[in-house]
Amino acid sequence: MLEVKGVNSAYGRAHILFDLSLSAQRGEVVVLLGRNGAGKSTTLKTLIGLVRPLSGEISFDGRRIEHLESYEIARLGLGYVPEDRRIFTDLSVMENLEVGRQPPRAGAPRWTPQKLFGLFPNLARMRERRGAHMSGGEQQMLTIARTLMGNPSAILLDEPSEGLAPVIVEQMVKTILELKQEGLCVLLSEQNLHFANLVADRAYIIEKGHIRYQGTMRELAANEPIRATYLSI
Repeated sequence: MLEVKGVNSAYGRAHILFDLSLSAQRGEVVVLLGRNGAGKSTTLKTLIGLVRPLSGEISFDGRRIEHLESYEIARLGLGYVPEDRRIFTDLSVMENLEVGRQPPRAGAPRWTPQKLFGLFPNLARMRERRGAHMSGGEQQMLTIARTLMGNPSAILLDEPSEGLAPVIVEQMVKTILELKQEGLCVLLSEQNLHFANLVADRAYIIEKGHIRYQGTMRELAANEPIRATYLSI
């Protein structure tokens, strides 16, 4: 579903990603692990077209997308949930969902507000509440729900557990596993190894823009030297 080969990205003269390669399949949850500043967010922004790669190939559902604009990539069915949420604070929950609506697409789950309220019961109780009057966890749920209204076949989640209360983190785990059951391809960036262990099938570790490790979550759990070198604080 997602395949990245030899991608290099930069902000101006600052080279951030170096020959980065990774892949993620339909119905799979893949996590990109690394410390702050490792290049996780830049990777996701490059995939969705917010950062134009200097070189390399990015394929989504068999189509090359590295030269497309972000709105064109979104229309193809790749969803993106940024770290800073970016909901419309002056709009209600229902209005935010309508902003994200796209037509159903072949091979992707079809989402409606009612189905999303089943996935996020908290949102069902605040349909008319404005985004500015929601907690950080509620805003995170709304951002994911708004993205799902685009009926994506794959979704990028940037630090979905960051800054959330434990009870909301538990709900986020359940949400990601349900998205996997729906057949979505999920690629998320994370610093929280415990959270990643609960949701992911495979992991890539990025450090200073280089992929340093890849393997299953079980393999990573058994590799203490790798965890100590690249993930411990």
